[in-house]
This record gives sequence, structure tokens and C-alpha cells, in this order.
Amino acid sequence: MKQLLVFVLFASLFCWLAFSPVYKHVLLIRQALLRQEVDYLLEIGASGTYGYIDERMVAESRERLSRHGFQPAQLEYVIGSTSGEPADDPAAPLPRGVGLLLEIRYPYERLMDIDRLIGLTPPGPEARISASGMKMSEYVP
Repeated sequence: MKQLLVFVLFASLFCWLAFSPVYKHVLLIRQALLRQEVDYLLEIGASGTYGYIDERMVAESRERLSRHGFQPAQLEYVIGSTSGEPADDPAAPLPRGVGLLLEIRYPYERLMDIDRLIGLTPPGPEARISASGMKMSEYVP
């Protein structure tokens, strides 16, 4: 009985040690891709040409992220401004000096379920990886 218990514990520890670095790298890459996309959208949206982040830009962002394995329907975009004005209206771009806020969220997708083997509780289904940022609008009417 002891040998069976030792085998089961050793097998679960071995699985965790073997696959732990893989899913952690996937998590780090997803976080980096979200961060890169937030920076890119803020750079474009806050430029002197636009002053907003509209649905077309969000759709293009979803397409770019889907090429890296993200499920487009699960990406959540939160767009706002420091003044409280809507920041996604092309008809009313944010004037120079108003902050454009953006946050992109994505679920963990059971990525950390293997942690159960060593007794850690993985994040729940509502937990999200997120990246956010703010950039001052440069749009001058």
C-alpha cells in the first residue's frame, strides 16, 4: 500500500514538474501579448489623428490577438477617459490633454488546473489576465 501511495505521489509530482514550466510560459506570453496590444492601441488611439478607440480598432485588435491563439469572443475591452467622456466615439474625439484609458481582459482558460496536483487552488472561471494603460490624447481639432 505504501508503494502505491509513493508511486501516485511521485507520478503527480513528476507531471507537475514536467508541465509547470510550459503553462507558466504560456501565461507569460499571453500577458506580454495583451500588454503589447494595449500599448499599440493607446499609441494609435491617442495620436493626433484619432483621439479615440472605436469598434473598428477593437475588431482589428481582436483579429491580431486571435492569430496568437486568443479566442476573440472572450476578449473584454474597457475603454474610458480621465474626464468621464466616452472615448470610443469617432464623432467626438478626446481633446489634447485628456487621458485615454484602456484595459483588455482574457480568462485563464483552465491553464493552471495542473496546480491541483500539488494542492494549489487554480483561479476560478471568472478570473482574468489583464493589461491596462493610459495615454494622454494628442488630438487637436
